[in-house]
Amino acid sequence: MKKIVILGAMSTIAIACTRLWANKECEFILIARNKDKLSQIADDLTARGSIVHIKTSDFSDYSKHETLSKECFEKVGNIDILLTAYGTLPDQIECEKNTDIALQEFHTNGLSVISLLNHFAMRMEKQDTVSGTISGTIAVISSVAGDRGRASNYLYGAAKSAVSTYCSGLRARLSRTGIHVLTIKPGFVDTQMTQHLTLPEKLTASPEQVAHDISGAITSKKDVLYTRWFWRYIMLIIVIIPNRIFKKMKF
Repeated sequence: MKKIVILGAMSTIAIACTRLWANKECEFILIARNKDKLSQIADDLTARGSIVHIKTSDFSDYSKHETLSKECFEKVGNIDILLTAYGTLPDQIECEKNTDIALQEFHTNGLSVISLLNHFAMRMEKQDTVSGTISGTIAVISSVAGDRGRASNYLYGAAKSAVSTYCSGLRARLSRTGIHVLTIKPGFVDTQMTQHLTLPEKLTASPEQVAHDISGAITSKKDVLYTRWFWRYIMLIIVIIPNRIFKKMKF
């Protein structure tokens, strides 16, 4: 039976992933803040044939991260997939005006993710398997925004850049153990977090499309996933634009 832990299980992308994976061969631990909403998601997955446990947690409380990781392993044993899917889309202007807000958003989108990954990674690299070979996947939702800082969202981009860089190093370290680390970089996605934005239709993915891409990347042990696929080439162009031109662009 595949054991799957979701950090930020109420995110639209996470829900799409769980529905894609849900069957009689999956056991989930769903973790987020709101118990009632978690229960609704759990009921849906249970109806699809999965075993589901729910836990409430405030990811901004670093003092509870070690205990949270310990409890997850005690509940299901080895973890086959750890999906980190939570985050916020901060108001860039408010972050510029208020440093406290800026730091809080950086903690939420960057430092808290790194802290949780550190605790879970330490346990996953030591987990026992029947075959004696360590295995498992740590899948982390970052963002294309972390590839280059833009004037319109550089606080969010800075946090995601930190997460992506951390995952790059973690992947190199854990490659020696058999643990696969996948960095997921979505572009525009039609989620609750982006409902207030006017997104270009042809560049915007559905959560189900992103979930399908994530599942495929886990199976193929991809290192970095741009989803949808064309974002890899969009960001390649954005990254190589000279600074003298880039700083004049309004996007």
